[in-house]
Amino acid sequence: MNLPQPKPAFSPADYLEWEKSQETRNEYVAGEVFAMVGARDAHNTIAGNLYISFRNHLRGGRCRVFAAEMKLQVETANAFFYPDVFVTCDERDRGPEADLYKRHATLVVEVLSDSTAAFDRGRKFAFYRELEALAEYVLVDPDRPGVEVFRRDATGHWVLYPFGPGETVEFASIDLRIPIAAVYEDVQWQDRARPAE
Repeated sequence: MNLPQPKPAFSPADYLEWEKSQETRNEYVAGEVFAMVGARDAHNTIAGNLYISFRNHLRGGRCRVFAAEMKLQVETANAFFYPDVFVTCDERDRGPEADLYKRHATLVVEVLSDSTAAFDRGRKFAFYRELEALAEYVLVDPDRPGVEVFRRDATGHWVLYPFGPGETVEFASIDLRIPIAAVYEDVQWQDRARPAE
């Protein structure tokens, strides 16, 4: 009897070469590739609002902001991800050697979805915590106003700072405060998710 043969795993170099020719984005973890599915309107709107706010705030400084098309490598986890939005302030993330992916994010934002929420909160957050430069990891709920900012404290522990309706979200790593209403500007709420008046 023939047993199924294990599927050969991609090396990071194989993945990066293969990914160049793909029509869709694919994340990579320890030799396995995971296709990224399309996002809802609210997801894209929120990510766009944050990108614009970060870009306007950081313009002319040493930090740069990237949206969903730029990969972030977590080398210690043998992984490449496509965060919804992330900021890097490290000179090593500039120049031709960092053209296809970055490695030293200071701030990472993931807008949750039904299919990825558990992974974003669990295993992916564990991977991101391996980034030495990472100071904040942000999860945004696309169905109701709610932003969770996980911030690394001086002892290296991660502390949750939740923000809700009427509050101002603080992104301490880039010295920026944004009203939560601005994070959700132009989001078309479904009836079940409409915020209280």
